[in-house]
Amino acid sequence: MPEPTPIPFLKVGFTDLDGVVRGKYIPYSKFEQSIEKGIGFCNVVFGWDMHDECYTKDSVSGWGSGFPDGVLKLDSTTLRKLSWEKGIELYLGDFSEDPLLNAVCPRSLLKRIQAQANEAGYQAKFGAEFEWFMFHKNSEDSSANNYQNMTPLSSGMFGYSMLRTSQFQELTHRILSDLTASKLPLEGLHTETGPGVYEAAISYNDALEMADQSTLFKLGIKQIANEFDVMASFMAKWSPLYPGSSGHLHQSLWDEKGLNMFYNSDNEFGLSTVAQQYLAGQLYCLPFILPMFAPTVNSYRRYVAGSWAPTTLSWGLDNRTTAIRVVPEISGGKHLEHRVSGADINPYLAISACLASGLYGIKNKLPLTVEPCNGNAYEQTNLSKLPGSLTEAVYQMKHSELAIELFGQPFVDHFILSREWELEQSLGEDWDWELQRYFEII
Repeated sequence: MPEPTPIPFLKVGFTDLDGVVRGKYIPYSKFEQSIEKGIGFCNVVFGWDMHDECYTKDSVSGWGSGFPDGVLKLDSTTLRKLSWEKGIELYLGDFSEDPLLNAVCPRSLLKRIQAQANEAGYQAKFGAEFEWFMFHKNSEDSSANNYQNMTPLSSGMFGYSMLRTSQFQELTHRILSDLTASKLPLEGLHTETGPGVYEAAISYNDALEMADQSTLFKLGIKQIANEFDVMASFMAKWSPLYPGSSGHLHQSLWDEKGLNMFYNSDNEFGLSTVAQQYLAGQLYCLPFILPMFAPTVNSYRRYVAGSWAPTTLSWGLDNRTTAIRVVPEISGGKHLEHRVSGADINPYLAISACLASGLYGIKNKLPLTVEPCNGNAYEQTNLSKLPGSLTEAVYQMKHSELAIELFGQPFVDHFILSREWELEQSLGEDWDWELQRYFEII
């Protein structure tokens, strides 16, 4: 049993389809039973949206099911003491042993796909970079004004600013110290282009561990900021005046000896055959699984020429205008950076999509037929365009046998149901509605 804190409770949690961290406090007296048998959660957690509105169609959850309990199985390896919450202990879990929710639980999905990689002899490693905007709280309840007229933490377009991070050094240092103490190691933290926008890189790790860390990173940033009367938003694009917030995913496969399998000095681009097939699989699958990287109507506002977000089905060597960037490492190796995903991703689903599509390319020995992009991908007319809206992306995924092959029919059906619901709630091109819906929750 873990060491109790002054408060005789610990926290347990998981993410829903939208990446929202759901959970509760339980007493230490129930811990051993919870580890052994799991914890009951009403299965509505996969039957409603990010604002707790129930879907009108039933799937694994719904009014027709009577909303029974699902069983959350805790993962003992996820133990963390949350430094930003007085060291209270937290365990993450998933519904991998629940007969209904296993099929749609994001963490359970990633575990299944990671197992496929392991069975094929690959260890999948990921890193993540997240951008987010921070704002002064203008009132007790900013949502009452639909998050209008929010004041960014700082002014001006000041990327990599030493001045801004030191200007708000108490907040900056708390982020650095609290995340480190909570087993969320960062490779870097800096300001980005835009008022009050920051970016952090989470250190490379196992695929499932990276999804866990990314989920808790976003939660931690919000909770730490709140202590300073600051609101942090991971919304994909909160204003048309500034670039959106990315959630880039770095990835590579490693062998049993701990060697990176993506590098080959004999190839023109330094890519091994495995890396080329993995990259080809990601490019081939991307148009059919895009909602897993861009899950809301607001996500697609990022994809604008000259905005640092990709608009084409493209790749390039150290090229930040493409969908996938081949990154030359200082050590001489190579890895891939998926630049399509935004900060609003559910990390489990986006990493699942990366890994499943890459493995698909290896399994089917797909040739890398897309030529590398040299120069500005926004201006090259020979490149295929990515779906430009959630409507288009959902249609492609819904009518794709490929998505079912990658993730299974039950998951795809339920995920599509949830994205169609998101479209039904939207009001077209309405910034006010998007701010009210996504500003704080995402």
